[in-house]
This record gives sequence, structure tokens and C-alpha cells, in this order.
Amino acid sequence: MNDTPADTAYQVVLNDEEQYSVWPVGRPLPAGWRAEGTVGGRQACLDHIETVWTDLRPLSARA
Repeated sequence: MNDTPADTAYQVVLNDEEQYSVWPVGRPLPAGWRAEGTVGGRQACLDHIETVWTDLRPLSARA
């Protein structure tokens, strides 16, 4: 179920393992996640993630 309106602004977030996600602007971030800096529509954020997240392995698996 999607409880966010279609015009909701999103931000790109990532965790310590450098895994990316989108999160509605204005909602508290879950523990372990931080804002990456990109804000916009959901699809724009997903497009940005597709561009920057080229190695999907967690950071600990890349080390």
C-alpha cells in the first residue's frame, strides 16, 4: 500500500553499506540511513540512483 501522495518530494538516501533508496522528504530517516543530497520526484531520484549505484554489492562485500 502506498500512503504517500503522487506529488510527494523524495530524497535519495544511503546507508553505511552504500546501498541506496528513496525516502519521502519530511519523514524522519530510518536508523542507519543518511541523506545523499538529491531531492526531487520519485522517478528522478530512482534515475539518479541508477546512474550512481553501479556496483550493487554492499560495501563490506567489495572490501
